[in-house]
Amino acid sequence: MPGIKGPSDYSQPPRHPCLQINSKEPFNAEPPRSALVSSYVTPVDLFYKRNHGPIPVVDDIERYCTDITGLIQTPKKLYMRDIRMLPKYNVTAILRCAGNRRTAMSKTQKVSGVGWDVSAIGNAVWGGAKLADVLELVGIPKLTNSTKSGGKHVEFVSVDKCRVEENGGPYKASIPLSQATNPEADVLLAYEMNGEPLNRDHGYPLRVIVPGVIGARSVKWLDSINIIAEECQSFFVQKDYKMFPPSVDWDIIYWSTRRPQMDFPIQKQLVDMQRLEGAEESRE
Repeated sequence: MPGIKGPSDYSQPPRHPCLQINSKEPFNAEPPRSALVSSYVTPVDLFYKRNHGPIPVVDDIERYCTDITGLIQTPKKLYMRDIRMLPKYNVTAILRCAGNRRTAMSKTQKVSGVGWDVSAIGNAVWGGAKLADVLELVGIPKLTNSTKSGGKHVEFVSVDKCRVEENGGPYKASIPLSQATNPEADVLLAYEMNGEPLNRDHGYPLRVIVPGVIGARSVKWLDSINIIAEECQSFFVQKDYKMFPPSVDWDIIYWSTRRPQMDFPIQKQLVDMQRLEGAEESRE
């Protein structure tokens, strides 16, 4: 991808010292739970960090572009200047990792994956262009369920390289075309977070935001957008982020029997702020 690269080493940007680190390489961390109730909008440095490989680096923002390809009539290269020319929207939306509270789940039955506590969740004001407007640039009208060539899903491909799950390949995910072309769904190609340009941890220079859907579909460091006939066939769509009953043995799972998780269920965590504040004061 011109202008942005996925480095081979785990060079890390600076981060808030209060973050609870759940894994160092790739870096995954969450804030203390008290941080989530201290502000309606979660500060960027206290927003959880979710990564699958080394964090991409932009070396030439003018050359950076996103390819729109697949089952469409006119593929297009989309530069940042093209995106910024479209109407800008600010959407306040929660992102939450599908593995939030996995440590609590594992107390009942062992669950594979990063051991998140309760704070892999955050609320931010995302600024950018609506995906529905972007797709109109390649001839896909709003409220479209299928393209003339049979495209029914929108696949997002990241510059992020997954060392383990994709054997070094890029992170990928998809959403239905009907959702992507619906302006009221507020799906964004975002370049701002809380009024500032995205930082490296959160997808600079461009990411997808899919409100109301697990964070795994809000792909960061966007490399390309592909219009495809079926759901994305990546590891994180077909062999992860699916719900199975407790009776299922983790070592013998028939992944194709369950649909990929999309909408996230409501979670509630009671927080004793006085107790938390006292605990934090004692650590200082």
